[in-house]
Amino acid sequence: METTAGISELFPTSSNVQTGAKASNELGQEDFMRLMVAQLENQDPTKPMDNFEFLSQIAQFGTVDGIQGLQQGFSELSSVLYANQALEAAGLIGNKVVTDSNLGILSEGESLDATIDLPRTAFDVTLYVQDMAGRVVYSESLGTAPAGELKVQWDGMDDQGNQALPGQYRVSAEAVIEGQNQAASVFTHGLVESVSVDRAGGGVVLNLAGGEQMALSAVERFL
Repeated sequence: METTAGISELFPTSSNVQTGAKASNELGQEDFMRLMVAQLENQDPTKPMDNFEFLSQIAQFGTVDGIQGLQQGFSELSSVLYANQALEAAGLIGNKVVTDSNLGILSEGESLDATIDLPRTAFDVTLYVQDMAGRVVYSESLGTAPAGELKVQWDGMDDQGNQALPGQYRVSAEAVIEGQNQAASVFTHGLVESVSVDRAGGGVVLNLAGGEQMALSAVERFL
């Protein structure tokens, strides 16, 4: 009795299956089961199919079919998460966020806000504002502050009482913590003016006042 072709010859493996919609020459699960039954019914009784080969063909089909299903599922999940992220970012327009940097923008008629992160109770906390040339244009003694977030605000007036020019400034702080003078982490606040979709990178970008941009994932806190 002439044996029929093996399933591996009739069913395309991962090397020759084309992605996308099912074509007329591709097999689904029902097609595969019919071929499997036909092969069992028509195999040569004197040369039955090896059990290991038979199970390998079934596993091969299940692997290819499962991978395609996972890929489609992950693609759909990614689209949903991406849409939710864009929707969340759009709701931030007009609000301020805490950035991951101590560089902030002083806009005309606006203040420059920041948050000092104190790991422990601090004494003699001092705020410094420097221009991009490194010159200290403003400093302020804030006294004692408990551990946690200390929000500060600079109205743009320098130490001589003059209005500083709009632009980018670096905000820093020092404090006496556990008897030692040390720098404290400072994070500036940024006003979200608009939101951009970075399709190439698959992320959402916040356009802050002053022309600065930052990824939504880089936001330290929402205010």
